[in-house]
Amino acid sequence: MVKKKDDIPEWVTDEIKNAKFQKPKKMKISGYVLEMYQEDNKIDTQLYDPLEDGRQIVTMDVSEKIKISELEKGIVYEFTFEQHKAPLSKKVSEFFDQLPEESRIEIDAIYDFKLKSIKLIDESDSSQASEDNIEE
Repeated sequence: MVKKKDDIPEWVTDEIKNAKFQKPKKMKISGYVLEMYQEDNKIDTQLYDPLEDGRQIVTMDVSEKIKISELEKGIVYEFTFEQHKAPLSKKVSEFFDQLPEESRIEIDAIYDFKLKSIKLIDESDSSQASEDNIEE
């Protein structure tokens, strides 16, 4: 098999595959569901507050207690989830920093998110106030 010039070296993929996750951090952030993947038991979410790495769009593994089929896209929920973080070595981070500009990514850790509970937030009062403040 011929290796492409842009292939990721084996030592990088090994470190990523074998990354050791730290103790999970419990988080509670509101946002909404972007997409649902029932067959994989995952959802994509848009969070209103950014996470420590700046991202606001997150794919979460959904607890078996939560029925994905009962969720709705675009509705505001409060997500209670665990953020699992596995730091990567400086050597791996530097490898990704040195890639050609179109392939470059900034990465110093791998994250995994596990949704534990979800609560519907009633925004009917605040949305009415927003509509009242719109000037024509």
